[in-house]
Amino acid sequence: MLSINAQVVGTVKNDKGDALPFVNIYFESSANGTTTNENGEFNLELENTGTYTVVFKFLGYKTKKERIEVSKLPFELNVVLAEQVLNLDEITVKAEENPANRVIRNAIANRKKYRSKLLAYTADFYSKGLIRIKDAPKRIFGQDLGDFGGGLDSTRSGIIYLSETLSEISKSKREFKERILASKVSGDDNGFSFNNASDVNFSFYNNTVTFGNKLISPIADNAFAYYRYRLEGTFYDEENRLINKIRVIPRRAGDRVFSGELFIVEDTWAIYALNFSVTGEQTQIVPVDTIYLKQDFNYIPSQNAWLKTLQRIDFQYRILGFKGNGRFTAGYKNYDLNPSFSKKEFTNEVVSFEGNANKKDSLFWETIRPVPLTTEETSDYKRKDSLQIIRKSQKYLDSVDAKGNRFTLGSLFFGYTYSNTFKDKYYTFTSPLANISFNTVQGFRGAIELDYLKRNEEKGTRFNINTKLDYGLSDKRFRPQGSISYRFNNFSRPFLRLRGGNEVLQFNNNNPISPFGNTIVSLFFESNFAKFYERNFSEFFYSQELINGIYLYAQLGYEERKPLFNTTDFVIIDSDDNYTSNNPLDPQDFATAAITRHDILKLSLNTRIRFGQKYLSYPNGKFNYSEDRYPTLFLGYEKGFAGSETNNRFDQFKIRLVQDFPIADKGRLYYNLKAGTFLDADDISFVDYQHFNGNRTRITRGNYLNSFFLLPYYDLSTNQSYFEGHLEHNFQGFVMGKIPLLNKLKSHLILSGKTLATSNNRPYYEWGVSLGNLGWKKFRFFRVGFVQSHFEGTTESGINVGLQF
Repeated sequence: MLSINAQVVGTVKNDKGDALPFVNIYFESSANGTTTNENGEFNLELENTGTYTVVFKFLGYKTKKERIEVSKLPFELNVVLAEQVLNLDEITVKAEENPANRVIRNAIANRKKYRSKLLAYTADFYSKGLIRIKDAPKRIFGQDLGDFGGGLDSTRSGIIYLSETLSEISKSKREFKERILASKVSGDDNGFSFNNASDVNFSFYNNTVTFGNKLISPIADNAFAYYRYRLEGTFYDEENRLINKIRVIPRRAGDRVFSGELFIVEDTWAIYALNFSVTGEQTQIVPVDTIYLKQDFNYIPSQNAWLKTLQRIDFQYRILGFKGNGRFTAGYKNYDLNPSFSKKEFTNEVVSFEGNANKKDSLFWETIRPVPLTTEETSDYKRKDSLQIIRKSQKYLDSVDAKGNRFTLGSLFFGYTYSNTFKDKYYTFTSPLANISFNTVQGFRGAIELDYLKRNEEKGTRFNINTKLDYGLSDKRFRPQGSISYRFNNFSRPFLRLRGGNEVLQFNNNNPISPFGNTIVSLFFESNFAKFYERNFSEFFYSQELINGIYLYAQLGYEERKPLFNTTDFVIIDSDDNYTSNNPLDPQDFATAAITRHDILKLSLNTRIRFGQKYLSYPNGKFNYSEDRYPTLFLGYEKGFAGSETNNRFDQFKIRLVQDFPIADKGRLYYNLKAGTFLDADDISFVDYQHFNGNRTRITRGNYLNSFFLLPYYDLSTNQSYFEGHLEHNFQGFVMGKIPLLNKLKSHLILSGKTLATSNNRPYYEWGVSLGNLGWKKFRFFRVGFVQSHFEGTTESGINVGLQF
């Protein structure tokens, strides 16, 4: 258990009287220490009086040792540090060799040795996170942004997030876990901080460092392909060890690399400290402009190792009118490099919380906090903790709701929500204009939607009632729908839904062409690609995580299916082509439908298995994430039975395997493989065929790994066996970043391959070459490529465009 009984307290300044923030302070030959805050103030934990040597280390300044005689606690110690003078004549090298390269080669040669020293350990961890905003807008997209929990001043600037975490961490060769002992969030006594150790466990002794993206370490085996190095000078530390200061320079600005300063110990070639920067573009963290990462290491004789004791992440962000900065400071101490882990020590639970971890009072934090708060932070805690009492009251919440619940003329056109925030109840009206679209079956259509939501975020429950009334101007039909659903908790997330009504659906229920896309190509290009049928239905759906990583989805429903025909030929731009019929089996047959009226009971059982799924156990929920070294497996079974026509009864078995993972520094590989087979399905309804996500618009929306580039929507639909495969490799700048001039596009080369094989047909193939990450400044979501398909001797080519986030 982390504790601070008393402290050595004081300030650290330079010889000009300026406070020095984030100075590394520790007892000699120990990893246990602290750091100064932004005002240069520090608290150093000390349990007993006696004689001690305190070390003050700060890059750019001479390390200083202070021997102190402590007779009573707390003990005040104020220190002044002098600037470090660098030398360039400490190392003799061959004239033809870059002296920095010699240091880096030795560091690379010893990389695995130091990595192996840190394969297993335990430690105590403290982190403080702070995010500020500057000149915050009052509204965005018509929505009032408020005052961000009371953290803004008159210029709408201030702290919008402040939190602290105390935890115990354990690491083995492949596993990592964190037990959070205390968590505090300014202005939220039920909140849990997100600045966990598992998210900032960066080691430059690995070839890559996962920081949003996978970035190349400056001492990776292939580092010389990405970096140039310059020796800026040397100095001696407090133990007379020679330290090399190396300037790390990217060879190409667009590569996934760091830049800055790396300090390496001569002879042992361990990392002494580092001071790097990286752009938001390189990390693919879109809102961020620049991230600065600093790490300090202390040599611990008892462990015979250089151990990371301090880490600091600073960043600046700017997006959509929001701008500001932030800082996450982390301290590590009480290392044990020879832990005795039991076989059950590590599970898939990565983060857990001690009981009442977020209920610690201010007195607890004052005695346990290793880094003193600044005046700004103290003020933020006091102000927001006082405000939350007021802002949780019914009187205050009702007053806020009264303002937001005003009904205006615009509400009729853009929708309206009536909120009762105190009871966490919400009533929403959705205007028909919000989802208006056009198709040749209904003409112009829209829907009025009424929704009721009741939440309990602490218990994780969610109760919802939804009604919808759809109307088509051309077919003059009202189609009502309704549903009621309930989520029982936020751990295994049992979810129950009852739904019924009348609706128009595409034969492929995955909607391979969106209502908006179909509207555009119909009205402006006279191409009605979407084909529809009608169903009256009632269905029961249930889902739940059975055990970690295994999710069950079950659905049982009754359906009455009816054919539909075109009711309008309206276009805005009349082309030489005419609308096709609503029959996907014969688009030129306007008299015959693809199905006849029939009803059926349909059972669907599906499971998703995430191998090696990790999770974070918060007191209010379980939050899962998958590791890219394992695939995800989907197994499915569908059965149609008890229908009006025996021929429509069938069984289908399905399997799917999906994964994406990095290929060293050469980008990321993605695959999505599907297969299935039908039993006794020779004469089933076309509705129940296996349909594939085709594309005739040349525009891809959504997941590129789940749709084709050029495949006709229903030509290869099948009621027999099938295999579908999608493979894609995104080089993420590995290729385009190395080509002069073209590297200024900051684009990503993407290679794609797709195939579809069905019984009694020759395989269908597609391939594509695309450029992704296209756009302007931070908004780089566009993708453009050349694609080609091959099927039964016919080749088709085209240009594909889309969005990829």
